[in-house]
Amino acid sequence: MEEIRISPDYNWFRSTVPLKKIIVDDDDSKVWSLYDAGPKSIRCPIIFLPPVSGTAEVFFQQVLALTGWGYRVISLQYPVYWDLLEFCDGFRKLLDHLHLDKVHLFGASLGGFLAQKFAEHTHKSPRVHSLILCNSFSDTTIFNQTLTANSFWLMPAFMLKKIVLGNFAKGPVDPKMADAIDFMVDRLESLNQGELASRLTLNCQNSYVEPHKIKDLAVTIMDVFDQSALSHEAKEEMYKLYPNARRAHLKTGGNFPYLCRSAEVNLYIQIQWLFPPLLTLLSSASAMLFSTPLYFNIHLRQFHGTRYAAINSDMVSAEELEVQKSHLVNSANDQ
Repeated sequence: MEEIRISPDYNWFRSTVPLKKIIVDDDDSKVWSLYDAGPKSIRCPIIFLPPVSGTAEVFFQQVLALTGWGYRVISLQYPVYWDLLEFCDGFRKLLDHLHLDKVHLFGASLGGFLAQKFAEHTHKSPRVHSLILCNSFSDTTIFNQTLTANSFWLMPAFMLKKIVLGNFAKGPVDPKMADAIDFMVDRLESLNQGELASRLTLNCQNSYVEPHKIKDLAVTIMDVFDQSALSHEAKEEMYKLYPNARRAHLKTGGNFPYLCRSAEVNLYIQIQWLFPPLLTLLSSASAMLFSTPLYFNIHLRQFHGTRYAAINSDMVSAEELEVQKSHLVNSANDQ
């Protein structure tokens, strides 16, 4: 029942990465909670934004893996914000407080929608360099809750939790997915009424992404082929919205692949060129989904050797930097 909570990795994470509390608004009740790991000299880290039911801890496996490879990783939990403009303003203040000019954002479900809206909100003075959107969406009307979104603040916590749990997987799942669901239920129980109500309000109030404002961003869309809260139509809408996005498909993983398929998710985040010998690092089920025989564009490595690298340059080989330099030159020539 508590396999993840008692796992060595989770306990190592909790004992080695301190949880920070930061206030950036005039209202001191709005507290950002975050884990900031990896080289502090990196000014363009990757930041993880959780779903409605999540806290900063849900990305602990990404924090451990990516910092082990030399990246700076921030996993955060947002305070109570009731509208998107308020969230975007608060998040911008947080980046200013952390002295971060631009960042890479990984958002899961609501976190992905907020990442898109923040990129859109700051498009005139860009603060986002790339997006990884995991089981995310671009239009809140897919949940058919826009008419009731403004009444969530009135509902008691148990009713809000029931709404969220209604989107969790039903029926038999494999043990790792079951452990991920149990862990997310535990994280959901840790959220108070205000946190849940505000997140559901942001998730359901009438809003959509304006793609023309963020068309120049590097985007990776990550989703699963098994059951999740995201409908097939919502996935197709994301593909249409970002026709040039890289796609990272996992055969299974449900709503929380970053927990139950963490090895695959971490490789998708990190690796830019994935040659056949490295396929053994992925499950055979996911490896069968790869459609390009020579290499696969995934995400963070495309920024190695640039000012937007989320990794310490000492962790990147001279050979890789030379290859990346050639790739950048060729890309510039193609344009």
